[in-house]
Amino acid sequence: MHQLRQLTFAILFACGALTPAAAQIDSAPKVHARLIAEESAVAPGQTVTVALEQDIRPGWHTYWRNPGEAGEPTEIVWTLPAGWHAGPIAWPYPKELPVGPLMDYGYEGRPWLLVDITVPKDAKPGSAATLRAAVDWLVCEEICVPENATLTLPLTVGAAPGKPDPRLAERFAAARALLPVASPWPVRFRLGQSLDLFVAAPRLGNAQALEAHFFPFTEGFVKGIAPQHWQISPQGLSLQIAPGKHSSGLRALNGVLVLKSAGAPTQALTISATPGPVPDFNSDNGISLPLAVLFAFLGGVILNLMPCVLPILAMKALAIASKSGRTHEAAGESLAYGAGAVLSFALLGGTVVALRVAGQAVGWGFQLQQPVTVAAFALLLFAVGLNLSGVFEVPGLGAGEALARRGGHIGAFFTGVLAVTVAAPCTAPFMAAALGFALTQPVLVALLVFVALGIGFAAPFVAIGFSPALLRLLPKPGAWMSVFKQVLAFPMYATALWLAWVLSFQTVAGGLIILLGTALLLAFALWLIGTIQQSGRPAWGWLTWAVTAATIAALIALVPMVGIGGSVRAHAEAAAMPSQSYSEARLQSLRGQKRGVFVDATAAWCVTCLVNEKVALDNSRVHSAFADRKIAFLIADWTNRDPEVTALLQAHARSGVPLYLYYAPGAADAVVLPQILTADTVIGALAH
Repeated sequence: MHQLRQLTFAILFACGALTPAAAQIDSAPKVHARLIAEESAVAPGQTVTVALEQDIRPGWHTYWRNPGEAGEPTEIVWTLPAGWHAGPIAWPYPKELPVGPLMDYGYEGRPWLLVDITVPKDAKPGSAATLRAAVDWLVCEEICVPENATLTLPLTVGAAPGKPDPRLAERFAAARALLPVASPWPVRFRLGQSLDLFVAAPRLGNAQALEAHFFPFTEGFVKGIAPQHWQISPQGLSLQIAPGKHSSGLRALNGVLVLKSAGAPTQALTISATPGPVPDFNSDNGISLPLAVLFAFLGGVILNLMPCVLPILAMKALAIASKSGRTHEAAGESLAYGAGAVLSFALLGGTVVALRVAGQAVGWGFQLQQPVTVAAFALLLFAVGLNLSGVFEVPGLGAGEALARRGGHIGAFFTGVLAVTVAAPCTAPFMAAALGFALTQPVLVALLVFVALGIGFAAPFVAIGFSPALLRLLPKPGAWMSVFKQVLAFPMYATALWLAWVLSFQTVAGGLIILLGTALLLAFALWLIGTIQQSGRPAWGWLTWAVTAATIAALIALVPMVGIGGSVRAHAEAAAMPSQSYSEARLQSLRGQKRGVFVDATAAWCVTCLVNEKVALDNSRVHSAFADRKIAFLIADWTNRDPEVTALLQAHARSGVPLYLYYAPGAADAVVLPQILTADTVIGALAH
């Protein structure tokens, strides 16, 4: 190999000598090289770092491990004492070096190439060793000149490592600072008309004046001379690169990503990108901030119609109805309810944004991907149901008789919080576009969209409290309110039962048993509270506290019960169609077979998803359309956290489920269906 490279250099030099410019190039070396050891003395078994310093003439350059579209990398052939071992070259990150229509990757100035040399354990202290390196490099300006040198470095074997020279220590530290480190963030790529690279690094969204450039390890994957375009968002960093001549069928993309930011040191990251969904470059979800705020407001208004939320609103309507003729009190309670709702949406949105900035791939409804949270919500709604059934009272919080008679600002506030809690699994029309926009924006802009969602959610109820005309439309207070209050308990029980069903897909079998046992303990504790309230014997309180502590302990026991659920199976049965679980590899394989593919991104805790499955997907006409066209049905289940499903949502500027995609045979991209499905909508999309 060494002789072949020497022959190659000789041919390159001979070709360069035929050019007119070569006649003006002097014969003096263009690169002066030497070996520098970090320590002058080494101990047996020690590893010492040796630098190959190349002092390159101004205007000339040598080459990186991938020289680009022309050139040759530097090569070192070591001759070492018996038992000594040399590691590979540690390459500092390169720079772009355009030469006419070509792009080279290499170095100018005085680069240091570091190599670790390992001393054998049986090396004799006090002995001397000489390291010999035959070094070949290609140095170029307008022409390329092959050069070489045989370098030697004497070292002393001591009983202990020698003390490094402080000046050398600084230079070695500076050289190591130029070495790439493994990327802490996952990286995906998509190959189409462009080679799109995506770094899932939300923290980069806060970088100032960021510049990015990708250097591949393999020549031909990237068209080096073409400019690379980049953009940052709260999701991460996107690069748009021109694919090279050998990029067809690319299965992995490895290289170095160099990031330069104002006021921060340059970062060089070694990345290994895999195929996967990539957000569309320069995509802002097609809407502006004012439109996103409007969509969030409208989505919040519509969210009030979701079946989980209606019973909560009816509970508070009982209290407001009792304020007929006392508009000041009604207005105060409606504002308190609105404050609870808006602050809850802001807190939930802030949590999503903070987790994404911290590098977590989360979206709307993320909290219900945690089994303990689902269990806690189920128990909370079960407790609300028991309260409405009259098992116990919570004075001052708008429950039981207090709900009908007093309510109060505190009760109204926490009713708003509760309403947002049960609305969290739902999405409404307009919400997807608004939240998708929000999660690609700076923190304050994102929070503004979430606040608009909360204002829209609270607006109908606040309007009732401030409008005497609307207040008069509510039924007059009377004995019917007590019965109606008890009727409202049953939607709460039904919702708790649904959440228990969701939990059954998120935990192993024992998790559901623990939840049911916890619910039994909770019911007993609340019954005790109600009994004490009616008997007027506070001395029984110690028993209530004991049962309450047992309830909390049982809930904590759910934490280690997390297992792999069967949500995909459940959704497949709901849709009553043959299906497969989603993966990017499976999607690309099916598309490669020129088959149509329908992707259903869903979750067991998503009420909208379940309604769509029953109304639209579980339909004989839809089944026939899928079968006639041989369309593959993929279920992207997000009940539990799944990075591939999260990536799919992000690639289509969505923050949560549902998401419905249809890839027609041979189509370049997917058709995105509405969030509220009908059978006709699905069949119409399949006609594309």
